[in-house]
Amino acid sequence: MTELTREEAKRYSEKLADIAMNIESVVVGKRFNIALLLIAMICGGHVLVEDVPGVGKTILANSFAKSVSLSFNRIQCTPDMLPSDITGFTMYDINTNKKTFNPGPIMNQIFLADEINRTSPKTQAALLEAMEEGQVTVDGVTYELPSPFMVIATQNPIESVGTFPLPEAQMDRFLMRISLGYPDAQQEKLILNRFNGENPMKNLRPVATAQDILELREAVSLVSVSEAIKNYIIALVSATRNSEYITLGASPRASLALMKASQACALLQHQTYVTPENVKVIAEFVLAHRLILSKEAAMNGLTKNKVIEKIVSSVDIPTK
Repeated sequence: MTELTREEAKRYSEKLADIAMNIESVVVGKRFNIALLLIAMICGGHVLVEDVPGVGKTILANSFAKSVSLSFNRIQCTPDMLPSDITGFTMYDINTNKKTFNPGPIMNQIFLADEINRTSPKTQAALLEAMEEGQVTVDGVTYELPSPFMVIATQNPIESVGTFPLPEAQMDRFLMRISLGYPDAQQEKLILNRFNGENPMKNLRPVATAQDILELREAVSLVSVSEAIKNYIIALVSATRNSEYITLGASPRASLALMKASQACALLQHQTYVTPENVKVIAEFVLAHRLILSKEAAMNGLTKNKVIEKIVSSVDIPTK
């Protein structure tokens, strides 16, 4: 495996900066969230956006897809939705005496599942194969998903009536969980001004291609990870399995996700190697949603994010 040079890292980080700036021409005040979305994409991962309605989740996903010239489809999840509404279905054609596959909305490079926790567990499970293996199986036939492929799912953390909580196996498939939050007064005024007239989405033009994303994914794998950093990642993940505040810790998949996300974070900052700071910055978003908290955490008023903060502050940072 060839090593990533500083010149290559700079070129790739500049391409990522171009994509981020293009998205920011539509999405106001979410630079860090955009960076997290880019990190997930170049890691080949998926993102769960947990936030209240109306903060720009769909606009963020749509503008991201248009900025990188990827096909995009959104589906509003409902309790009566069937797996075939996502994956597609086969239909028998009496004229040709053959079965024809009618692809579902997931057969796009970026698929947005809005309010994923409002659909049944059976339909939620239809995403598992797609998210893990990049394919769907319909009536015994396997269909490859387009590449690059990414799932962005949203859910409202406030409402619980009529919802089906995502099982741990599904949560573990998401590389990251992020929250957009409300804009401040200045940002909200900028939103009013920007959308007072023609929707800025109409004028959004791509600044990268699918091939660029595939090259960036390859570049991520070339970012160097020292043995000390690997040990640091293992120590952080192991700490989630031994904490009194956690009943279910992070899996080995979480270790891989944290390493990959740290590599992408380093590339975003035109680095050729991962630093402890890269790991610390991204740990909360990669690990928190994979945990189940104990009664002790609830009694102490600790959230998943707060528990991860405690773990990060308690684990020794490698000095070499």
